[in-house]
Amino acid sequence: MTPENFRHGATDYRNPLLAEAMRVLGYVQRFGFGIPLAEQALRENGNPEPQYHLEPTRVRVVVRKAP
Repeated sequence: MTPENFRHGATDYRNPLLAEAMRVLGYVQRFGFGIPLAEQALRENGNPEPQYHLEPTRVRVVVRKAP
């Protein structure tokens, strides 16, 4: 995952076999849709947009409460 492709449909998993097993077992519906769904829920709740901080080994997300 790079800052250029983050939030543009790219997916990257530390363990692709585990990710696929989660999909097959029904724990994941579609890859690459979690962030857009979370952002939509935040908008509908009146929360500010989340802030993303991408680092080489992790992504930090700041979610602020609705006013």
